[in-house]
Amino acid sequence: MPATARRQLSDLRGAGKLLFDATAGIVDVVERMHRTIERRPGVIGQPVVEATRGITGFVYRTVRGSTRLIGDGFDTVLSPLEQWSPPVASSPGRDVFVSILNGVYGDHLESTGNPLAIAMEIQSDGEPLVPSETYAHFASAGIDAPAGRLMVLVHGLCMSVQQWAHEGVDRAACLGRELGYTPLHLRYNSGLSIAENGRQFARLLEELVEHWPRPVEELVLVGHSMGGLVARSACHYGETQRHPWRRSLRSVVFLGTPHHGAPLERGGHGFDTLLGLSPYSAPFARLGNARSAGIKDLRAARLTDAGDGFVPLPEDVDCYAIAATLGSRRDLLAERLVGDGLVPLDSALGRHRDRERCLRFAKTHQWVTYRTGHLDLLHQPEVYAQLRGWLQPRDVARA
Repeated sequence: MPATARRQLSDLRGAGKLLFDATAGIVDVVERMHRTIERRPGVIGQPVVEATRGITGFVYRTVRGSTRLIGDGFDTVLSPLEQWSPPVASSPGRDVFVSILNGVYGDHLESTGNPLAIAMEIQSDGEPLVPSETYAHFASAGIDAPAGRLMVLVHGLCMSVQQWAHEGVDRAACLGRELGYTPLHLRYNSGLSIAENGRQFARLLEELVEHWPRPVEELVLVGHSMGGLVARSACHYGETQRHPWRRSLRSVVFLGTPHHGAPLERGGHGFDTLLGLSPYSAPFARLGNARSAGIKDLRAARLTDAGDGFVPLPEDVDCYAIAATLGSRRDLLAERLVGDGLVPLDSALGRHRDRERCLRFAKTHQWVTYRTGHLDLLHQPEVYAQLRGWLQPRDVARA
């Protein structure tokens, strides 16, 4: 069954699992708050961590156990029925919603085997492309030999493949075809850690290049927002694991990528820290901390499992950065604090106070667009005019 289709009961089963998991989590928070009020600690200090006791503790354990028992029963009943329900095509609206859900709770969905968890895949014209079946895929579409120049588009956090299109037009894919590339999209669970997605992406590119119907002459990656970090992580793992696809990589383009982190996630982390200062608010920090590993990785743009280790731009590759600002002109305060609404200008251009952590984009490989928001980068004609100049085939560019 293609990944763009779904079983009729899959969504119901997935929503049920998530609902029962959330209910159990809320019971834990309420019990922790109950115990805090019983103990009456000071306003500032260590949170109360032990469970309630006696009849109160028995009630909470019963509620928690009953919730899990009912949830397990619900899943047990639906699981065998799911495979017998007929597959139906997914809708763009559902795909967008599931992508948002995966961005926020994707690591939890993955670890609990929830059918709503997105499995990484390459898509061609909206259809899943299994690397080992590439030739058959294009042959069925009447294409004997797709171009040996590939452009892979990587979406951002909580986003989906559909959001590359605006008013029914996917400008990035159209640009790829215009320049002689075969445009492809990466669909992935943006709630997983950036490092995990980077490893998976590197392996998927290895399979794709290996099974492509003709030798791959050039590979270009275009990442928007978190997608740029996933692309950088994939380049890192592809290089350290000596994947042959790295030799085909010509260019990587970053659109509004938070190379040095995003203030919004730093703010979320800071808010959780503040909640943890008081035993009375600490239980609620657990709710905020439930956000996905992918979101937490945006705090410092963590690309590998090796902590905050600096990952430079890939060597022997043309790397380009497009940044946006909501301002109408150069304004230091707006660029640092606002940027495109989510990513400050310095972060999008790889600048850092520590010179050793700066990303070495050539001056001619940087471009800033004004009066532009983070999502506008996907659709603004001026952005694609800039990309057209950068990504022209080398023989055309020389002419």
